[in-house]
Amino acid sequence: MNEDLSILISELREQVLYLQELGVTSLNADLPEIKVQSPKSKIQNPKSEFVVPDIPIIQKTEPQKVENPQSSIRNSNSPLLSRLPKLSEVSAQKDFPTPIQPRVEVMPKKPVEISPTETLFGDISQTLPESNETLADIKAEIGPDCTRCTLCEKRTQVVNSVGKPTAKLMFIGEAPGADEDAKGEPFVGRAGQLLNKIIEAIGMKREDVFIGNVNRCRPPQNRQPLPDEVVHCKPFLLREIAIVRPKVIVVLGNTACQNLLDTKVGITKLRGNFQDYFGVKVMPTFHPAYLLRDPSKKRETWEDMKNVRDYLNSLE
Repeated sequence: MNEDLSILISELREQVLYLQELGVTSLNADLPEIKVQSPKSKIQNPKSEFVVPDIPIIQKTEPQKVENPQSSIRNSNSPLLSRLPKLSEVSAQKDFPTPIQPRVEVMPKKPVEISPTETLFGDISQTLPESNETLADIKAEIGPDCTRCTLCEKRTQVVNSVGKPTAKLMFIGEAPGADEDAKGEPFVGRAGQLLNKIIEAIGMKREDVFIGNVNRCRPPQNRQPLPDEVVHCKPFLLREIAIVRPKVIVVLGNTACQNLLDTKVGITKLRGNFQDYFGVKVMPTFHPAYLLRDPSKKRETWEDMKNVRDYLNSLE
């Protein structure tokens, strides 16, 4: 009897050590409850007087390899070991934590770097081209009888730009009207008189500024200039800008704004904010002729002109 008990204890010791290596702390089976504790502690069953004796720790030089521990347990002749749970049942218990899946973080794409000089109208780091010609040279090249486009057929005369050759402020309109076509000078009609008041309101005089139009001949019935008419006249205006080199250009109305800045954005969205044209500040605002039709827009135009005044004053 003692020999059988010693064999049973020896087998039980080996199985307990094996289950400890697997990380099992308790066993759920039909046999009386047995809690696995540290090797030198006693495992008691409160429902019986049976006490597992102390099991000495066996030092192993190398861990024993068990190819199929489940089959060795099942093949044992011990009645106690035959009642131990199968390895598949042990693995299914909650004592084994669920493996933590590694967290994979996707690195965000590096934002595309845009040059701070890039704007809606191109690279503002560019400056106006140098010019060795004079305003008189451009006027002579255009001539009094220009026939570069079909507007020459019904115009009275060419209306060239006027003003101070070294002006800090330049005004650019769309094209001459009936009064301008008759006199040969830009902005001399009712719209021109209102423009004079605008200039005086910011503390300047007409003689202090430079005034011109995209087109120098009056379109029939004051219609907008056509693209093939603009293409012949616009280069002369750009050459005048290079000569005068103003600090601020005020473009009056939608047509002048879109032609100078080469954009399809309307004047309503652009007005009130400085744009850049080859390093020159450009302020889009409403045309004086439009203000005569809708006086409610005068307040917005005045706000635009105050920004122009403040900027020019900051340069002094």
